[in-house]
Amino acid sequence: MLRDLPAALVNRFERHGWQLHRTHNGPVGVTWQQAFATEDRAELELYCKENGISCTWGPGGTLRTSRVRPAVVRHPGSGERVWFNQIAFLNEWTMDPAVREYLLFESGPDGLPFNTLCGDGTSLDRATVDLINEVYEAHTVREPWQDGDVLVVDNLRTAHSRDPYQGERRVAVALADPVTVSRS
Repeated sequence: MLRDLPAALVNRFERHGWQLHRTHNGPVGVTWQQAFATEDRAELELYCKENGISCTWGPGGTLRTSRVRPAVVRHPGSGERVWFNQIAFLNEWTMDPAVREYLLFESGPDGLPFNTLCGDGTSLDRATVDLINEVYEAHTVREPWQDGDVLVVDNLRTAHSRDPYQGERRVAVALADPVTVSRS
């Protein structure tokens, strides 16, 4: 990704990071209770404070969170600079246009269930998000699954997702110890 994204775009996100805004208890999306696995507002607020997440409460128990994270980090094993973020995936421009327009009409831009910005607070235009997604698509590898397949992913080096599927799915997940990543 770093090699194929425009240097100016990479530099912008290396300098400022990226910002994630989430709205919980809005018209769609998970509730804050589900997202943070607690019913206790004080526990949630402490978690946010300890993890660099700003949180504000709105009418009807709506929770809005915001966090700034690095967009390019150093892999703790190899030292390699890696594009590690969800800038394009969680951006408003990735929503179905009809859904996006409905949510903007119902809740305004601050009420979207999720959105990303540059870490300095500037909004991302559709062209930037589309460009990032085009580079992801150029690097996408699709593997047809067969019964018994196992997939191992280095979550820092490999962006991963899935295409729509039919039928049952059994997922077993094993996670290693969390690592602290540093900006590049």
